[in-house]
Amino acid sequence: MAWLETVVCSSHKKVDARFLRILNSHQELKRRQEGCLLAWAARSVDGQPLFLVQTLYKSRKHLKSVSKIVTDKLDPEHGPLESFMSGPPLVGIFEVDEVQFLNQFKSSEK
Repeated sequence: MAWLETVVCSSHKKVDARFLRILNSHQELKRRQEGCLLAWAARSVDGQPLFLVQTLYKSRKHLKSVSKIVTDKLDPEHGPLESFMSGPPLVGIFEVDEVQFLNQFKSSEK
């Protein structure tokens, strides 16, 4: 079973564009790590500084190791993500069937 990490967060006003760039750099680094199957970030369509960040990992072990790599490499550059947030994020970790999830994801791309 794969692990799906879902984060919903909001940024301070006037830093939302920078925050999205930083989120995207985090997701890009995650995608290049072994054990990360998919990673993306998106902004709310209503113009609010609200963001959805999702990452699919092969396992809990990969979630921990990839998260540590990203934190160790990118936090010194721009500080922790929490410094951009207007409040605590809503975080959920879900166990999903990797094959079924990836098949549904691929079929929705068509």
